[in-house]
Amino acid sequence: MNLARIHDKHKLRNFWEQKIESHSQMMGHEERRMKRSALSKLRDEWVERLKVRNQHLEILYEERVRQAQRIHRGLGIWIP
Repeated sequence: MNLARIHDKHKLRNFWEQKIESHSQMMGHEERRMKRSALSKLRDEWVERLKVRNQHLEILYEERVRQAQRIHRGLGIWIP
């Protein structure tokens, strides 16, 4: 094999190793930045608020259904 080709292969391999290393470092920095971000904390807080709201609405709905059933029973109307 010719010396120029070996040198080119070495340069090419070094080039891609540097690109991969640079990309890995950037991904690490981005991951650390996202962990420090307040956005994920806000998202978690909103998810919790929505969960509580949905539970509250479900309870209200069930109470209204029970109330309607009591009214219908009082009127002698059968509802399955």
